[in-house]
Amino acid sequence: MIVRCPWGDSTPDYMDYHDTEWGVELHGTDALYERMSLEAFQSGLSWITILRKRPAFRAAFGDFDPKLVAEFGPADVERLMSDAGIVRNRMKIDAAIHNARVIVEEDVDLDALLWSFAPADHVRPATFADVPAITAESKAMAKELKRRGFKFLGPTTCYALMQATGMVDDHIASCFRATSR
Repeated sequence: MIVRCPWGDSTPDYMDYHDTEWGVELHGTDALYERMSLEAFQSGLSWITILRKRPAFRAAFGDFDPKLVAEFGPADVERLMSDAGIVRNRMKIDAAIHNARVIVEEDVDLDALLWSFAPADHVRPATFADVPAITAESKAMAKELKRRGFKFLGPTTCYALMQATGMVDDHIASCFRATSR
């Protein structure tokens, strides 16, 4: 029997995501822009909702190419607001487009920026109760992103992004992924 983090054992979708993606190092501006956007869309919702809608998000947002999304205008916003395949929240849609514009207009190396907040001395949580929602690094990341003009990325969202993209490894001690690295 495979022992996973408790959340990773609840549905087949979560099992696959936990086993193959969550906590795996992810690099590249486009890939990190996608994850950053999806984490922002997840705010206030269950991650399973976003995970199941990810193919529709990718189609709607041009595979999260920041150069393409930065060009979205009012007609695109209306198209996205009528797309039942994604989360139709105008503030989140506007933030995803705005953040793409920041990346493009400011020529942001999102990989270098985000990974600069990865802690050098992260301690693996022993239990699920030990997994934090916010850390000093996620607070610093959110503050810097806000300073640069990014929207909808607070410290909790930033920490979820850090977990999802392998900046921190929060697979609990008993999880099979904790021993497979």
